[in-house]
Amino acid sequence: MKNFELAKIFYEMAEYLQMKEEGFRSVAYRRVASQLESMEEDIAGIYAKGGLKALEQVPGVGKNIALKIEEYLKTGRVKSLSDLKKQIPIKLDEISAVEGMGPKKAKVLYEKLGIKNLKDLEKAAKTGKIAPLFGFGEKTEKNILEGIEFLKRDKGRSLLGYIMPSVEEILAKLSSLKEVEEISVAGSARRMKETIGDVDVLVASKKPEKITDFFVSLPGVVKVWSKGPTKSSVRMKDGFDVDLRIVKPESFGSALQYFTGSKEHNIATRKIAISKGLKLNEYGVFEGKKKIAGRTEQDVYKAIGLSYIPPEMREDTGEVEFSQENRLPKIIEYNDVKGDLHCHSNWDGGKHSIREMAGAAQKMGYEYIGISDHTKFLHIENGLDEKQLLKQRKEIDELNKKFQIPNSKFQILHGCEVNIMPDGSLDIKDEVLAKLDYVIAGVHSAMKIAKDKMTQRIIKAMKNPNVDIISHPTGRLLQKRDEYQIDFDKILKAAKDYNVVLEINSSPERLDLKDTNIRRTKEAGVKMVINTDSHRKDQLRLIKFGIAQARRGWAWKDDIINTQPVEELLKYFH
Repeated sequence: MKNFELAKIFYEMAEYLQMKEEGFRSVAYRRVASQLESMEEDIAGIYAKGGLKALEQVPGVGKNIALKIEEYLKTGRVKSLSDLKKQIPIKLDEISAVEGMGPKKAKVLYEKLGIKNLKDLEKAAKTGKIAPLFGFGEKTEKNILEGIEFLKRDKGRSLLGYIMPSVEEILAKLSSLKEVEEISVAGSARRMKETIGDVDVLVASKKPEKITDFFVSLPGVVKVWSKGPTKSSVRMKDGFDVDLRIVKPESFGSALQYFTGSKEHNIATRKIAISKGLKLNEYGVFEGKKKIAGRTEQDVYKAIGLSYIPPEMREDTGEVEFSQENRLPKIIEYNDVKGDLHCHSNWDGGKHSIREMAGAAQKMGYEYIGISDHTKFLHIENGLDEKQLLKQRKEIDELNKKFQIPNSKFQILHGCEVNIMPDGSLDIKDEVLAKLDYVIAGVHSAMKIAKDKMTQRIIKAMKNPNVDIISHPTGRLLQKRDEYQIDFDKILKAAKDYNVVLEINSSPERLDLKDTNIRRTKEAGVKMVINTDSHRKDQLRLIKFGIAQARRGWAWKDDIINTQPVEELLKYFH
């Protein structure tokens, strides 16, 4: 779909227009970008069917923006964006990647210090030129340097959730070729790691030539690094490389096991093979010169005396030993989640209404959706106060009556994402919280306080009998912000003592809890919930990344409360 490519362009144009103080146009482009992201129909298909007139029927798209969409669909670029970049020669994508650096600050730094890119920004921060500027200060300067270090740490890697739609599109296109007998993503993308470097795609075929030609000519390829009968490598315009490997069908399973990794897992499995007098490589499992397995991964693991190990677990953290002893845990499956409890509506600045969010949840086959909008302290998100929450409750009750359909138990649950204040108190009165189906509590401010204070702050919130869930418990933002300092063992003990659930947030830039903390949480006997933190209905599908994170943390179905049917879930909360 071209929707996300165009959305990215229009968001970027909105930021440049914001720097030019053209607020009305900036808002218009941002609104169209959001609309494109949330559409299920491909904008290219709409244009193909009805031309400019059809584009103008899309909400927020006038003639001017329709022409830009047409220009991009025909040429792959929008000249107006290039013109804006010439007028304001700032590499905004670089600078805004630093946490806290938006268009307004970027403009000030350009006007005052001539900062155009990340290199300029780092140099100015290191030499103390930013702190004296009005609206910045030493704290901001320090935060900028920390943010830049984060970017350096993950340089060349992309967030899993952002890259996978493009990967799935590549797989779908290749799968359409009759020469492709089997196909799979491999490497860290198949293991569902939080960030991805190069993407590995594996194909089984006896006729590789046409596949290779098709691959290097895919839409979005900007550079062909290499092209050959068994391996080709390209650069995509989204900034990542894809390696295609083509193997014979009889070796597909062993090649998939090998190229999925991890390196440490492969070393462990090869050692086991050697101990049994066997040889394991990407071509198969061999006893002397005789090949005894290789067609499927299951055959490969069985041949060396192991039960099948899910890709998400292959990090050499005990999975091989458990597999040897036939004690490998049955981890949560991708279809086990029955509902999403952390969803925002247009009551607090989200894109869609409660009804629209609920309709999207029904289409996904969910039994329930939980609406948990922000509360009043979070002004930037239009947080709700006590009166608004009670008014929202009435709307949800009315909608639940309308959503009663034959053979369906679907239900909208009412919660909120209350703010944990710096002293551990909550920003909504207890008597209102007690009327909700459940309460999520989260830290959204003062994230750099001392470790003991932050720990006690969260524990105090857990002690409130109305609090059921702690959202994004460590506060990290991948490639932008580290976890805030907490004593996680004390947090786990408090969660166990007060029966509070810890969230696995599926948002690609959070994936919080991380996999190692999920495993610790499971071992402590603390329940978890997998949520998306959706602000638009299309974001509900991000749930698979939270489930993947749970699988990487060895979580079972029973460890996750929203694998329960709605009746059991409500009993659990009450």
